[in-house]
Amino acid sequence: MNVEQFQQLLAEKDIILSPKQLEQFELYYQLLVEWNEKMNLTAITDKYEVYLKHFFDSISAAFYTDFSAPLSICDVGAGAGFPSIPIKICFPHLQVSIVDSLNKRISFLDHLAKSLQLENVHFYHDRAETFGQNPKHREAYDLVTARAVARMSVLSELCMPLVKVDGYFVAMKAASANEELDMGKKAIATFGGEIEKIDSFVLPFEESERNIITVKKRKSTPKKYPRKPGTPNKLPIE
Repeated sequence: MNVEQFQQLLAEKDIILSPKQLEQFELYYQLLVEWNEKMNLTAITDKYEVYLKHFFDSISAAFYTDFSAPLSICDVGAGAGFPSIPIKICFPHLQVSIVDSLNKRISFLDHLAKSLQLENVHFYHDRAETFGQNPKHREAYDLVTARAVARMSVLSELCMPLVKVDGYFVAMKAASANEELDMGKKAIATFGGEIEKIDSFVLPFEESERNIITVKKRKSTPKKYPRKPGTPNKLPIE
């Protein structure tokens, strides 16, 4: 996907990028490649593929979620900033928090945010399990998102405790989403959630399947969740 295709396909979804926003994406790409030589941020460094598989794929959440309101968003395990930083570039009014367990990635994100002149972005070096038990962040966000971090039974335990009651958890998944959901329904309900919708689409050019799962939080998550670091992955609720 070249820059013109990126701009055009977003415009078809009523996401119109200004010259400044296009410059921010270009600088994002340059910094991603530059820092990737020093640390492992992504296996994808070809410009065409970064714009398609990282930038466009991240923004695809906005095709099915309304980001026009002044939402507070938390991105769990964002790595090199996906999906929240591309979404933030497109919707500058959003308040974005990212939690990641690797301090080197946080250093990259901090440098990136300063370089792109992004406001109202916050980065936290923490495990999602301990972050979700922090009173400052527990049930504090309108929307919590994650992209390709873990299967739904595990991911919902890491993300749902951070979502406000009546807020949303939006999980971005590849082709195995329905199978994962079958395994994850019990966990989602345990943490106070209810599956509201599943939106499926095909990533352009590459034509690989993508699924965006939207979970509404109906009631508070029981205080014992999330469990200690590592436990959700070792003993998922299924």
